[in-house]
Amino acid sequence: MRALRRAGAAMLLAGLVGALLRLRGTGGKPPQNGGWRELAGDELR
Repeated sequence: MRALRRAGAAMLLAGLVGALLRLRGTGGKPPQNGGWRELAGDELR
């Protein structure tokens, strides 16, 4: 019974931490510059 109670408390704590991190997250946007570019000439070597 004691182990079951500890497991339940651990799952509750993990859920609260996960919810807190999700609510605090900024979401952010992917970078708008940089990325892939086509190589030409000497860059291909």
